[in-house]
Amino acid sequence: MTPSLLLPARSSTNPESFAEYRARGGYDGLQRARTQGAAWLRGEVATSLLRGRGGASFPTARKWELAANATADQKFVVANGGEHEPGSDKDRHLVQRHPHAVIEGLALAGLATGASQGYLYLIEDMHGPRASAEQALREANDAGLLPFPIAIHLGPTTYVAGEETAALNAIEGKPAKPRKKPPFPGEAGLFGKPTTVNNTETLAHVAWIARNSGASFAAIGTAESKGTLLFTLPSGGDGVLRPGVYELPFGATYRQLLEGLGGGLQPGRTLRAILPALSCGFLPAQHLDVPIAYETLRPLGTSPGCGGIKLVTDATDTVAMTLGIAEFFMKEQCGQCPPCRMETNQFVHILKGVQNAKGPGYDDKLVKLAEFSRKKGFCSLIEMAAAPVTSALRVFAADFAKAAGPAALAND
Repeated sequence: MTPSLLLPARSSTNPESFAEYRARGGYDGLQRARTQGAAWLRGEVATSLLRGRGGASFPTARKWELAANATADQKFVVANGGEHEPGSDKDRHLVQRHPHAVIEGLALAGLATGASQGYLYLIEDMHGPRASAEQALREANDAGLLPFPIAIHLGPTTYVAGEETAALNAIEGKPAKPRKKPPFPGEAGLFGKPTTVNNTETLAHVAWIARNSGASFAAIGTAESKGTLLFTLPSGGDGVLRPGVYELPFGATYRQLLEGLGGGLQPGRTLRAILPALSCGFLPAQHLDVPIAYETLRPLGTSPGCGGIKLVTDATDTVAMTLGIAEFFMKEQCGQCPPCRMETNQFVHILKGVQNAKGPGYDDKLVKLAEFSRKKGFCSLIEMAAAPVTSALRVFAADFAKAAGPAALAND
């Protein structure tokens, strides 16, 4: 198994200190990049084939090139730790336990794109991560390692505030709602200037790449999915015996994650499926041994997402679970795009009808609604809300037909 890149074994649960981080090569990559230059660093990240770890998996090098090639009197860089997805704790965990890796990655992204100001964007309720990051910034600044000023900004406790352009609006003091794209942040972001926004996990990987080389990173994983990924395993009745945040290389399996690291399900439970992240499709249990990778999960109707896993066991009411997810997206959509308001509200309305045995026709309505609304919002929430709903219709078709009543069963 590949050694951990982001979560080194430590006896303490306290934040990794400046001295501890330096002892394992921390900030060596930053010092090397300052000598070798921005083009060298962008080349290493391009060689690594690193993708964003916020869930969208956009190639990091392509995002950097957009800002690097832009002409402007000022540029910005933002580490996005605005995590508010139920079931995902990896960004909180990373910033709180290993803040220097995130700060080094942020500094590197700024060097690569020509930024003169950086921001670490967190959510207001992230008290532990904020304290860790503040201490780490003081230490790095006192050591003279920061190439430009870095400030911490706290966004509101809403799901959509974690979207990259919503984060930019929040930093500017505006409502944390997504912007219409184009222009993309790399062209016109903070205060209209070119801005690079990367997830905190992505940036921690950048720090590792600068220290160890892009080729070393690309040697880990599968053909299209490189490096490691952080996963959050759930607790409770539909959770595992050892919940928490874990790291595995792409190419490992969900069985290795759930049973090997998580210790397996609670006694008496049988796994039916997993939801790799809230905005993904469900993966039936028979695919637990499929390698975790973008290219292997895509044909199965899902993706690794941000790694915030939910489990579906024999005790799970799948209709109620799907309704709960739909209600979350309905509550968290920001209200500025009519198609998104309509879709998320109608998903809940139709699913409540299924729950109340209103008969057949629900599946057609849900699928048509998802297709009609596709790509009609300023951000991707409209697709994120649809993915688990339309997937549940396929994976748990019998459950839905039974819940909808005798008429639906007769048409199943």
